[in-house]
Amino acid sequence: MTHDLVASLRPLLTAEATAEAYASGDEPGDLEQAVWLRLLERLEAEGPPADPHRWLRSAVRSEARRTRCRTRDERPYGTEPAGVAEYAHEPERLALASARHRALRDAVRRLPGRCPQVLEALLSPRDLIYREIAGELGISQGSLGPERSRCLGCLRRLLTPEVAAG
Repeated sequence: MTHDLVASLRPLLTAEATAEAYASGDEPGDLEQAVWLRLLERLEAEGPPADPHRWLRSAVRSEARRTRCRTRDERPYGTEPAGVAEYAHEPERLALASARHRALRDAVRRLPGRCPQVLEALLSPRDLIYREIAGELGISQGSLGPERSRCLGCLRRLLTPEVAAG
């Protein structure tokens, strides 16, 4: 019975895995293997699914989603993709990083009101804490958070067209 089920599902699984693999960033064979494992676990725990073809399509999509999430989530926060860190000190990368920093500083200077001072203080290499920034700006420490949020929103709106055009 299990052999017949596997044999009947093999062409469908191959087709579904091939179709979903590209979008998930996975290899079709890896996706197939994950679904076969899932089917074997299912057969052992619950027996065969009532509608094997429907179950298989759902399992392929679920595994593809899981792969996309895993791929997106596995990169540790604050690290660069593989191969980029080793070239971080090349002249081209340094020039590009410098240009990005200049563009950010230019955009910050174009912001309205007190936002340039707030964001310059937050971007300061002195790594000031909120109490120090509030003291420098002459505002209460409690109002600095909402002010920062408002300024970052303005900066985001200002940079969105530039990023889209670039």
